[in-house]
Amino acid sequence: MNKITIGIADMKMAKKEGTLITYALGSCIGICLYDPVIHLGALVHIMLPINMETNRTSPLKYADTGIRLTLTRMEQMGALRTRIVAKIAGGAKMFEVATGSLGNIGQRNIESVHQVLQREHIRLLREDVGGNAARTLSFDVATGEAYIQAYGKQVTKL
Repeated sequence: MNKITIGIADMKMAKKEGTLITYALGSCIGICLYDPVIHLGALVHIMLPINMETNRTSPLKYADTGIRLTLTRMEQMGALRTRIVAKIAGGAKMFEVATGSLGNIGQRNIESVHQVLQREHIRLLREDVGGNAARTLSFDVATGEAYIQAYGKQVTKL
């Protein structure tokens, strides 16, 4: 089976077959977006909640611009917004940080992803978020199944 690796601040799509996989989801979030009718899947690995870049040169790095860009590209490949569903993983609290401007970036990412999905009218089917362990997320576009491998734990279906 065809495995496609998604890096940090990256997105890949596959249609009908293939496994999309992203590693090291700590405070980052992996968002699986799927149109089950045409078996088109995308996986985007975001790092931060909101794009504040002046020139917006890295839209996939952020929840708001990354999800919207991915949805647009899926629609260009024949997906219908009304059929697209989501599964998400990540948003862990990887470090204890004194209160300040950083706060808990994992929690802020979770909240931002929830808000963007709601604004874009994308139904969130399942999530494995929070905690303090890094995760690997794999997504089979033939079936729409997603799997989580948390550090030191068994693979579980999302």
